[in-house]
Amino acid sequence: MALTPLPEPLRPTVPESSSASRSQPGWPEVELFDAVVTVQIDPVVSWYSATKSVIDWFTALALLVPALPLIGVCWLAVRLTSPGPGFYLQSRLGRGGREYRIIKLRTMAHKAEEKTGGAKWSTKGDMRITRLGAFLRKTHFDELPQLFNVLMGQMSLVGPRPERKSIIDKLELEKHVPGYAHRLLVKPGVTGLAQVQLPADEDINSVKHKVVYDLYYIENYSLWLDLRLMLCTVFKAAGLHPRWAQRVFWLPHRDTVAEVFQSNLTPSPLEQSSNLQPV
Repeated sequence: MALTPLPEPLRPTVPESSSASRSQPGWPEVELFDAVVTVQIDPVVSWYSATKSVIDWFTALALLVPALPLIGVCWLAVRLTSPGPGFYLQSRLGRGGREYRIIKLRTMAHKAEEKTGGAKWSTKGDMRITRLGAFLRKTHFDELPQLFNVLMGQMSLVGPRPERKSIIDKLELEKHVPGYAHRLLVKPGVTGLAQVQLPADEDINSVKHKVVYDLYYIENYSLWLDLRLMLCTVFKAAGLHPRWAQRVFWLPHRDTVAEVFQSNLTPSPLEQSSNLQPV
């Protein structure tokens, strides 16, 4: 699918260094815009949106039956292999901007952020991550305790991943990322459309990429999509490449996601380009 070229007034220059150090390819249809552009979205209104919390609760309860022994083994392994607690509680922003404490298995050295200058994204080869922690992150076992957050009504099984307020404020994400605040229209998820398609955040542009997927999800989620994403998460943890994940589980192509994002901008670059008169 070919995207409509952006008109010249909406085509600012992207610094050459913006993608030079990143592990994921650039996405100019998304990276060109700052948050000064207005993004308008219409969240899903359906029988599923009205019952999603109830379905999440019963599904999380059922998933905890096989997950509890695995969580227990991982917790014990964390306690035996590094000093500090087995679980890690961290403040995140939920629906409506309400803060809550997310529950994870600890994957970093105890009080690592306090010793290294505060909150920041992890990077490849991050010395704060323990050897066991690297395995837990790769398999996503560290996320399993978040099923308790789902039972407490703070999270959904599928949705935009929550971020720390300190990171949002420090990097001014709502200022630099179009539509970032719209992520708070729904509950954050244990997994999400952006998470199964893209690598971990490492700069502002990588956040822009994920937010575009998040906004697409908010406007298009359904029981069928959530089931595919949960199953895809299992296969991704087992090593399935995101490109194959998109094909096998019929996930939206990035061109489709980018086109929907462009159509939600005010003024829409798609509308402006179609109204351009030839010279």
